[in-house]
Amino acid sequence: MADRSRDPDALERRIERTRLELAQTIDELAERVSPRNVAQRGAERLKDEAGQVAKAVGAMVPRSSDGGGKHRADDPDDAEGGRGGVDPRLVLAGVGAAVAVTALVVWRRRRRR
Repeated sequence: MADRSRDPDALERRIERTRLELAQTIDELAERVSPRNVAQRGAERLKDEAGQVAKAVGAMVPRSSDGGGKHRADDPDDAEGGRGGVDPRLVLAGVGAAVAVTALVVWRRRRRR
C-alpha cells in the first residue's frame, strides 16, 4: 500500500482541487465587491426603504372617499386645519424627493472618502 502523502498522483489531484476551490472563492469575492453589484444592491435597498416610507406615509394620510383627494364641501375633516384635503400623491412626491436628496448626499459623502 503506497503512502498517500508521497503519492504524486494523489498530491496532484489534491493541489488541483485546492486550486479550483481557491479560484471559485476569488470569483465569488470579485462578484461581491464589483462596483456595479455594490451600487445595484444599494439601489435595491434604497427602493425597498422608500417603498416602506411611502407605505407608512400612505397609512398616515387618510384617503378621501371620492378617490381623487379633492375637497368635498360636506366632509368635516376638510375644514380649515383638517387633514382631509391633503392629496396623498403630493405627500408621496415629497417623500420621494426627500429620499432622493438623502441618497444623493450619502452617495457624495461616500465618494469623497
